[in-house]
Amino acid sequence: MSEASSAPAAKPPVDMVNVQINGTWHQFPKGTRMIEACKQVKAEVPHYCYHPKLSSPGNCRMCLVEMGMPPRPAPGTEPEKDEHGFAKIGWMPRPVIACANTVSEGMGIRTEGKLTEECRRGVMEFLLANHPLDCPICDQAGECRLQEFSVEHGQGESRFREDKTKKPKNVDIGPRIRLDDERCIMCSRCIRFCDEIADDPVLGFTERGTHTTVTIHPDKRLENNYSLNTVDICPVGALTSNDFRFQQRVWFMKETNSICTKCGRGCNTEISARSDTLYRQTPRENNDVNSTWMCDQGRLDFHFVNSEFRLTDPMVKTGGKHAIASWKKAIRTAADALRGLNGEEIAIIASARMTNEELYMVKQLAAATKAKFLDVIPRNGGGDNYLRSDELNPNTNGVKQILGIEPGAQLDTIQRAVRSGLVKGVIALGENLVKCGFDTESLGKLTVLVSAHILANPTAEASHVVLPVNSYAEKRGSMINVTGRLQRLNKAISSPGQARDTWEVLRDLVLEISGSNGLHSVDDVFKRLAAEVKCFEGLTLSRIGDLGVQVLETTETVPLLEREKERKAKGVIVG
Repeated sequence: MSEASSAPAAKPPVDMVNVQINGTWHQFPKGTRMIEACKQVKAEVPHYCYHPKLSSPGNCRMCLVEMGMPPRPAPGTEPEKDEHGFAKIGWMPRPVIACANTVSEGMGIRTEGKLTEECRRGVMEFLLANHPLDCPICDQAGECRLQEFSVEHGQGESRFREDKTKKPKNVDIGPRIRLDDERCIMCSRCIRFCDEIADDPVLGFTERGTHTTVTIHPDKRLENNYSLNTVDICPVGALTSNDFRFQQRVWFMKETNSICTKCGRGCNTEISARSDTLYRQTPRENNDVNSTWMCDQGRLDFHFVNSEFRLTDPMVKTGGKHAIASWKKAIRTAADALRGLNGEEIAIIASARMTNEELYMVKQLAAATKAKFLDVIPRNGGGDNYLRSDELNPNTNGVKQILGIEPGAQLDTIQRAVRSGLVKGVIALGENLVKCGFDTESLGKLTVLVSAHILANPTAEASHVVLPVNSYAEKRGSMINVTGRLQRLNKAISSPGQARDTWEVLRDLVLEISGSNGLHSVDDVFKRLAAEVKCFEGLTLSRIGDLGVQVLETTETVPLLEREKERKAKGVIVG
């Protein structure tokens, strides 16, 4: 085969078209939706039914804009040109919807003006005719598109004097969602999500006209593992989360960009908190990881952070009972006990839920103690054909790159060594060993058991030294997901009590055992990591950014993203 024929085919050139938006000419790829073209030049087009990840039914009519095209010139004549050299536009007397129409050469679009403003006021008046005036008690208040657009494009008063149509309220349609049909504006986003993304077509419209309602299919429930995405995309308060319902006003909360740690996918999230209490986490758009969705399991996996069983103070066991100690005493007690053992008698059980920076400090601890045994607990199962990964640990790739081990490879050996007494000291980091195959009797016979964890558990109960550490929402650091993407966690709240950053605890333990290491911040740890591990070379925590950086090539793909690419290629969605 010749060199020329083996080379990859060049991408076909993209046809660009000239489009005038609000009097200014721009260029866009041919086939771009009008609404997306306007968005790119920051010309707002209000909308409800349109969502770039779903098909466009064009049923809310809020995105009506004025459109024009150059008139066809008479035979033998040239089209009249404007001052920019483009053919003058003849404007249509009626508006068109911007969500379902695409741009073409010479097209004109007006998002402002008398025609569009009157259309929007008319649409808003129809939407509000039967809508309840319950904004003060509605969970959507503060992030309601109907509320926002009614101020910007509404009449200011209603001419509707008849009784409003009454519809069902507080309907239980699934284990995690409530439906208030009175607030529904029939945008059909929830219906399309269930049909097109979740493959669970349980929602639909029934009745006609002003009596139209969204309803659940008879004998069905909205209970798939992605159901709460319908709450995210509902532009009003028709669908609300049972978990977040009446918990907090959104304007009181602080949002922090982070990632989900429920599985190896690492879906990008936005954590909402107030006064060091987490109230919800919602998906954040990243088209290389999770699109704009996330599973319900991951979304609701934050309540343990607010748990009453959080460990808040370091403890040292004296006379068979735990007593609160200072950090200095707890670290010194653990270090003294470990120094009394040789490396053959020490095992470290770390966690693939730890950040890369924490794993780097685990490596330093293993070197300082000369521990013969080092492993992490593997977790698998529960993957699906959407976003959920079969790898349940969020940072298994980090473990492989930094510690250079295969999770679970030494676990059976360590368990036997603990039972036989060959291992006399165990350091458990972020894992409850009793749930991972270790028995409490064997753990009770150890000379020293040091555990660093978030929650009180049987391993902590058996430990000689208990070190309270922070959760994923209380730390800054990085992880590598199953597709090889390096992503960053950010601190959303403060740790309770005296709980500290895990990397700091490990640093102090290493310092007490072997001396100074010159690490003063998590950024310092990452710099060391970048200097020693190839896949981090040239990076800093800040350079990772909010969307992450690809650092490894893996065979893992994201089924939901693959289907999304196909639908985008067919023109079904914008993507």
